Amino acid sequence: MQVIGRIVRAALDEMSEAVRPGVTTLELDHVCATVLRKHGAESAPPKIYGFPGAACISVNDEAIHGIPGKRVIEEGDLVKLDVTAEKDGFFADAAITVRVGKVSQTADDLVRCAESSFRQALTAARAGNRVYEIGRSVEREVRRCGFNVMRELCGHGVGRAIHEEPSIPNYHDPRRRTRLHEGLVITIEPIIAAGDGRPELQMDRWTICTADGSLTAHYEHTIVITKDQPVLLTAA
Repeated sequence: MQVIGRIVRAALDEMSEAVRPGVTTLELDHVCATVLRKHGAESAPPKIYGFPGAACISVNDEAIHGIPGKRVIEEGDLVKLDVTAEKDGFFADAAITVRVGKVSQTADDLVRCAESSFRQALTAARAGNRVYEIGRSVEREVRRCGFNVMRELCGHGVGRAIHEEPSIPNYHDPRRRTRLHEGLVITIEPIIAAGDGRPELQMDRWTICTADGSLTAHYEHTIVITKDQPVLLTAA
């Protein structure tokens, strides 16, 4: 898990360095594919689900699962880079939101909020706590910032498969009473919107945008639950 976590981090680092006005999302995808190939890893979404790209690259109101293509990145965009990869039967998953040049105050605040809500969630990610405590921490911080979580989109278990139990909602769902235990590997991934957060699946059947066209931000890491501070496998 540590090996594939480092590879996912390397892909995100190189992709984020390549984000600039004038580059296409397909060019960014090529960067991801090159890094994974260099390290002997494979992108999981095309392998498992037939996704048409090595990375999910979503821009502005696109929240997740954006398909790499001819879209040209522009000054002021928010670009979400989401990489899930596999090596030797182990999977890791992480995502960041990159500001392109000078962005609006709302955009900047939204990215900061996604990151701060992730950090708040880490305080609840301890062995013995329940799954709903993670979502409660995320939602509390997002609301404090004046934004909304996209409730239909959530974190998940990961390790030997791209998606495993338990599901990790980004809001307080008292039904999610599963206790976290030492060694459990999950993703925590606040996916938040400047608007009301309602999702809308696009005609390509992959990309999920906000129904109201508002900006989104996404921040995710694969972590290992312990009795104390969780271990971040995909962080720098």
